[in-house]
Amino acid sequence: MGRVFAGCFFLAVSLSLAWPENDPPGVLSGGPLVLTLDEAVRRALEENLDLKKRLIDLSAAGYAAKNLWAELFPSITAGAGASYGTGLFSGNGFELDKSGLGYDLSAGLSLSLNAGLPQTMKIIKLAYQSRLLEYEDARRQLETVIAKNFYTLLTDRENLAHLEKTLELAERQLERDRIAFNNGLKGELALLQSRLGAETAKYRLSNARTAYTAALGDFLALLGIPQDRPAVLDGEIDIYPVDAEPEALIREYLPKRPDILGWGQAIESLEYTARQNALEARAPSLTLSTRWSSQFEPFADRVNGSVSVSIPIDSWVPGTRRDRALKTAAANVEKARLDLKNAENEAASRIRSLAAGLKNSWAGIEIARLSVEIAERTYELHEEGFRLGTVESLALEDTRNSLAEKRQQLLQSELAYQTMTLDLAAALNIDWKILGDITNAPEASAGSER
Repeated sequence: MGRVFAGCFFLAVSLSLAWPENDPPGVLSGGPLVLTLDEAVRRALEENLDLKKRLIDLSAAGYAAKNLWAELFPSITAGAGASYGTGLFSGNGFELDKSGLGYDLSAGLSLSLNAGLPQTMKIIKLAYQSRLLEYEDARRQLETVIAKNFYTLLTDRENLAHLEKTLELAERQLERDRIAFNNGLKGELALLQSRLGAETAKYRLSNARTAYTAALGDFLALLGIPQDRPAVLDGEIDIYPVDAEPEALIREYLPKRPDILGWGQAIESLEYTARQNALEARAPSLTLSTRWSSQFEPFADRVNGSVSVSIPIDSWVPGTRRDRALKTAAANVEKARLDLKNAENEAASRIRSLAAGLKNSWAGIEIARLSVEIAERTYELHEEGFRLGTVESLALEDTRNSLAEKRQQLLQSELAYQTMTLDLAAALNIDWKILGDITNAPEASAGSER
């Protein structure tokens, strides 16, 4: 009993030492990296260079928004000087006097106040909010791109499985024809035709594997993973019918889209800018300043102060440079409102198009699934007839190729539907995983199982 316990303890310790700390569960050190969709998205968000640059811009805008008091901070200057004196000039001529170095220090404080200062602070706040929206929108778009690539690779991988099965069927037919040829039951032409079918299936499988390997390498590069790192995708395409009501979705989610919110903030920022320009160009401005200087001599310190009020005049004259600038600022606000309306129309049109496309695509998927069932049954009957000698090898090969084509069409139809679902979720700016919840669609349907 003690030996059994000791052996189990030794095995447990060995496994714990052999288990890698950084690899995900289920992956031994040096083995293939298992990637789920969530893991792929996480890595992409961490490694994307564009997101990193946007985050830098967001941090800079946030720093400015947190320090609005700086707009009221006065201008402070300090100075120091030195001079050397050798004599004085008087009416009686040049007379030498006491020579030596002289020093002086000075400091100044100046504060300018204008009526457009509150608008300036609001513009800075809006700039930070706009950067935040842009960053969130970029994250959502990147998640959508990674999900599309992930599901495309899953489709390609499943297509490889179908091509391998097709090759297996072709090689099995070739072996049967070879046996029949050796026994004098088949002619040479039938054997050559079977060889051609097997080689063609092998060629198609080889091309598909090469394309899949290249696509997987590009996908890993997006995640910051070496392209030669063995990786296995963990997931499957699980589609379900989405019954989307476009008008209800538009009313609920269109105003929340980052680009629509961004246009609204752009209009607000332009309005503040127009007010700021108007106040700075037409309202009085106040400047307070003070200056202290010292030459290190008794009673030689000086303190000067000034208050000045500036009232602009030229902006009130029609046609002047400042007057034209104010009218241009107002025109920019109107153009931004038109751009917002155009963006809303385009977004609503895309949501309607995707919702309608999903309904039509689901009908196409059901037709493709029925076509696969018919092709599978047709091949079974032809294979049975081939064994009985009532079906030629060429006819069997045609049904086999038809089955492979129907399977590939079904995979592409399901991938297109999944991609369209992702596009609709992106158009609504929501997580595609909850799209079924907000559209009252079932989480899964019996027809979604392959």
